[in-house]
This record gives sequence, C-alpha cells and structure tokens, in this order.
Amino acid sequence: MSAPTDAASARAAVETVIVLAGLLERLERRPGRIDADAHRTVVQRLQRALLAPELPADALDAVLGAHPAAAELYENLHYAHAGLVRAPLEMAVAAERRARELIERAGGPLRPSSSPASPAA
Repeated sequence: MSAPTDAASARAAVETVIVLAGLLERLERRPGRIDADAHRTVVQRLQRALLAPELPADALDAVLGAHPAAAELYENLHYAHAGLVRAPLEMAVAAERRARELIERAGGPLRPSSSPASPAA
C-alpha cells in the first residue's frame, strides 16, 4: 500500500470511530428507553471499528478519552488480555472501597453461608 492510501485508510478509520463513538454516547445518555436493535447495531459497528488495524493509537486514545461509553466498550473488548487498561488505578481502587463500604453497611461483610444440613457444633 502506498503512503497516501495508508493515510486515507487511517483517516477513514478515525472518522468512523468518531461518528460511532458520538452516536453511542448520545444513545447512552438519552433519557427514557432506546431501541435495543439500534443500540446493538451501533455497538457492533463500533466494536469492528475499534479493532481496525489501520486506526492510529494516538487518535484512538483521543476518541476514547472524549467518549466514555466507547472507552468502556474498548476495555470490554480487551479485558481478557489486559484487564481494565484504560481505567486509572486510583479510580478502580476507590470504586472497590466504596463497594465494600456499601456491602458492609447493607449487612456486614460477605461470608459463606452455613448449610442447614451441617451438624451444629
């Protein structure tokens, strides 16, 4: 492939991701119900666009930084290999702490339940 063709391919990939990420963001923030088929179609197309090999990494980072719903989708696509690669560690730790506090306030720490069939000590 020639350099102009590579540049045109990269530009098309970036434009596609920008449009689909913006559309997903609007769907996610829309008050009320959204059409499930429309949402699924946008997500599937964005998944394919996010995996395009011609998508430049710096452009991808910029788009994901501007569109949280697309960033979450990107993380889900790469979770098996990298975990939550885009979530800052501090945010993840803070979320886990809040979850633990809520669980404890709701009913104490989670413990394995004892089976009613087991003999009493």
